[in-house]
Amino acid sequence: MKLKNILFGTLAVSVLSMGTMSCSDSFLDEEMYSKYSPEGASVDNRLVGLYYTYASLWGYSGRQGFLSCFQIGTDVASAGDVEGVETPFYQYAQLTDENAGVSWLWEKCYEFINEANQIIEMLGENGDKAKIAEAKFFRAYAYNTLVTLWGDVPLVTETTNIPKTDYTREKVAKVDELIDSDLQYAMTNLPDMGKAVTESRANKDFARQLAGEAYLRMGMRDASFFEKAEKSLDPIIANASYRLIEARYGKYLSEAGDYYHDMFRWHNQRRSEGNTEAIWTFEMEYNRNVTGGTIDNPQHRRVWTPAFHKYAGMQNADSIGGRGNGRLRLSNFMKYGLYEKGDIRNSNFNIRRVLWYNRPGYEETLYLDANGYSIPKEIEVDGQKISNPDIVSTKVVRTGDQVIPGPSDSLNVYFPHTTKWGCYDETDDFGYAGVKDWPVMRLGETYLLRAEARFRQGNLTGAADDINKLRDRAFKEYRASSGNPNAGKVSENQIDIDFILDERARELIGEENRRMTLVRTNTLKERIAKNGDVVPAAPESKVITGFKDFNVLLPIPLSVIQLNKDAKIEQNTGY
Repeated sequence: MKLKNILFGTLAVSVLSMGTMSCSDSFLDEEMYSKYSPEGASVDNRLVGLYYTYASLWGYSGRQGFLSCFQIGTDVASAGDVEGVETPFYQYAQLTDENAGVSWLWEKCYEFINEANQIIEMLGENGDKAKIAEAKFFRAYAYNTLVTLWGDVPLVTETTNIPKTDYTREKVAKVDELIDSDLQYAMTNLPDMGKAVTESRANKDFARQLAGEAYLRMGMRDASFFEKAEKSLDPIIANASYRLIEARYGKYLSEAGDYYHDMFRWHNQRRSEGNTEAIWTFEMEYNRNVTGGTIDNPQHRRVWTPAFHKYAGMQNADSIGGRGNGRLRLSNFMKYGLYEKGDIRNSNFNIRRVLWYNRPGYEETLYLDANGYSIPKEIEVDGQKISNPDIVSTKVVRTGDQVIPGPSDSLNVYFPHTTKWGCYDETDDFGYAGVKDWPVMRLGETYLLRAEARFRQGNLTGAADDINKLRDRAFKEYRASSGNPNAGKVSENQIDIDFILDERARELIGEENRRMTLVRTNTLKERIAKNGDVVPAAPESKVITGFKDFNVLLPIPLSVIQLNKDAKIEQNTGY
């Protein structure tokens, strides 16, 4: 959305968030003279401020590896050229209560909560129900994130105007009561799809999708929530205005591509741009065009796209996704064997495995080893340069030839990757910010969430039906070309939680918070074993190590515990 002309007050909101930013002993006894709520901001500005907080959370550039924290150390992604903050999320012995990624997410969740509480209190019981519902949607979003990743957390339902230092943790079941209540209110009182202030503002279907996910998590301790999850998702799927993308559309019809790829290209992602699958697309614009078009400098492209720019024969361009840093890599599980033949989600437009030199006028002689890798012409031995004895042949490569990688390039420079976050701004070749819309919720995931809800209730046929909706789309072209109308179809006998999680990986790689998905399904430990990156094929510094059962939950930030001087916030076991 376009975040412009908004009044924002101080965002620090008590020890629960402010504690992650400062650990000064003097704070403990300091007399405070100011409040932590922006008195002058209107309700409408505060509502837009919730989207500002969302943008600042997931667009954070202060630690470029933040987004990786929720992908690496799972089944779908491995470490690339890491920035550092994400390292403890796969080298688990290093995960402590002082990790900056842990603190940032905790802080932002409680900012959501305090901002939502302010709006709810300002409006009162008889206030505008749609506005209250919008605030409650974000409060539910924040609390669902917190209890999924931390378990028991402080429950705050009133505005924090002055520092509070006597919080205690509330049981997950108690927090879930508020999440349930907030989501029920939001599903009832938010505008219908197409009736919100703008298409990027919350409507009933935002709340329904979040409810489906939250109730699936709650169902792991109380099975009655599985039915609630399914019923929350039914209206989205029943709405004929939502349709899976099964044909090419939009701005790039004259370019090579496919209909699945079209959905993730900038200026094709919004409903108003033809994306009938979109539920919530978080809008971004260049700040030179729209004041407040982006908040901070989103790092999605740098995280997901390899560092192709390190090759002499490559130049940054939209066709290769712009300038990436390869902060993470798809795991061997993702790269080898997950996709079946003919699955459009694995086409080279969507999981790019082959690349061609694109720098105009490029020509270079490469020196190849016995495996066909490009290696240096010379090596240094005892301080002297000598011809590389591993060279077995040479090859002249030119613009348009397929890229020939080096033997270690798969760790950062050249590896199969999702193209969903590719984007390029010719006025910013260095590409610090990746400016394109974020696909937050779409119909493809709705089917997967409902399939999971049906599976949990023993309705395997219904679960297979939902998954086959996605597979009908994914194998549509291959069925036509191969003459096999059943290619890719699944039967109820194939449905279990592992298959559903596999299908989520195929469909939602680069979109879902994989760590949250695995934690809420109680499968993180088992799925880590599927990652497939092991020594010696990968260096020890890049593989998952040190995971213990307690690492399923994150540590409470140490500064929060220390500043909460008038009560004790218990740390999660093991930290």
